[in-house]
Amino acid sequence: MQYMLMCCCDEKAWTQLPDSEKDRIMREYGAMIQSLVKSGQFREGGQLRSPSSATTVRMQGGKLAFTDGPFAESKEQLGGYHLVECRDLNGALSIAARIPTLPAGGAIEVRPFESTHENEFSASG
Repeated sequence: MQYMLMCCCDEKAWTQLPDSEKDRIMREYGAMIQSLVKSGQFREGGQLRSPSSATTVRMQGGKLAFTDGPFAESKEQLGGYHLVECRDLNGALSIAARIPTLPAGGAIEVRPFESTHENEFSASG
């Protein structure tokens, strides 16, 4: 089973950390990802740019509306993700518990992942 680990953090709190602390966290991230690659559990991952770089698309009054910034008014914003292969939820939670941003105030949302295949949505004809 695949699980999406969505890494959320308070961008303001992150920017206030000393550079040495941010560097340590990112080194720990690299080591964790390498161990997941070696174990065969890592499928994909990525880091998102700052929430201020986001554009949100909504429908308002039947018309498209584009808004600069993140979609949610929340202290925590999605900062990146990891797609991992695990036997069950407990395995995914075990990996999530190792994510180095947790002690710095991060939060990890863990959800089962269902792959969408392009041919499921292609027009028949």
